[in-house]
Amino acid sequence: MFAGHFGISAIVKAKYPEAPLWALMLSTQLLDVFFVPLFISGIETVKSVEGVFGYGGSIIHADYTHSFVGALLIAIIAALLARWRWGNRIGYIIGSLVISHWFLDLMVHRSDLPILPGNLGNLSLLGFGLWQFPLISVGLESILIVIGTILYTRSALNRAKATNNNISKAIVAGTVMGLLLVLSLGSDWMSIG
Repeated sequence: MFAGHFGISAIVKAKYPEAPLWALMLSTQLLDVFFVPLFISGIETVKSVEGVFGYGGSIIHADYTHSFVGALLIAIIAALLARWRWGNRIGYIIGSLVISHWFLDLMVHRSDLPILPGNLGNLSLLGFGLWQFPLISVGLESILIVIGTILYTRSALNRAKATNNNISKAIVAGTVMGLLLVLSLGSDWMSIG
C-alpha cells in the first residue's frame, strides 16, 4: 500500500507546507524501512498466499515493526527526533504519520498484524483483509492519491500566488507529485512494493 501511504503524505503537506516533504514521505514508510533489514536477516518474513498472485497476495510476518506497540514506539522515537529538529508541531505530525501506516495496513492486511512485538502472548492477529478484494483496496488507494494530488497542487498554487512566484512551477510540482503517486500505485498493483 505504498501509494496510500504516500497519498497521506501529500495531503499532510498541503495542510502543513512548512513540513519537509521528504520527512513526511519517509514517515509514512518508516515501518517498512525498519522491516527491510529484519526481512533480510530472516527475523521478519513474507509468505505467499496459495493461489493468490500479485497485489495483496502475501501474509507479512512483521512481528516487530508492524506490531501495534512496535509501530507506536517507532512513531514516538520519530516524533521526538522531528520535534528536536523542527519543533513540536512537526514532531506531532511526523509521529502521527508513522502510526498512520499501521492503521492503513490494518485495513488491507489479512490477519497478520500483532498487537505486541514478537506476538508476545500469542494474542489474536489483526487485519481487515481488504487485499482479498483488490478492486476495493485499489479504489481506496486511488482515492487517497487523487485527494493528495489535488490538495498538494492547490496548496502549491496558493503559495505561489501569495508570494508572487511562478505559478507554472506549482503546476509542475503538482503534476510530478500526481505522477509519482500513480507510479507507486502501479508498483503496488504489480506487487513490486
